[in-house]
Amino acid sequence: MTKDLPLIHDLDRNEVRLAGMLKALGNPIRFRMMQYLAENRMCITGDIVAFTTLAQSTVSQHLKVLREAGLIEGEIEGPATCYCISAEGMQFLKRQIDKWLPDCCNPSSNPEQSGCC
Repeated sequence: MTKDLPLIHDLDRNEVRLAGMLKALGNPIRFRMMQYLAENRMCITGDIVAFTTLAQSTVSQHLKVLREAGLIEGEIEGPATCYCISAEGMQFLKRQIDKWLPDCCNPSSNPEQSGCC
C-alpha cells in the first residue's frame, strides 16, 4: 500500500549531497573523527586508529563513508593515507544548511521572537 504525500518531492542534487553529509555525521564515531581531524588538521589512518581504539579496518570503513560524503580528503603518502577535512565540503555544507534554514535561529532584538516557533 502506498500513500501519496503531496508535500514530499524528489530531492535535487544538492539536497541529496547534503542528506548524505548529514547521514555520515549522524554516526557518533564519524562525528568524533571529524572533531579529531578539525583539531589536528591532518593525520594518517594510524593516528585515527589510536584515537578511536577501533580496529584499523573499522576506522578505514568510517573514513570511506566520510570521504564518499565529501567531508574529508585523503592523500596517499607512501604506505599511509593522510586525511584532512575537505574545505570545499565544509563550505558546501554550511551554504546548504543556510539555504535550507535561512530564517532559523537568527538573533533578534525581540527576545520573544528568538526562541522556538
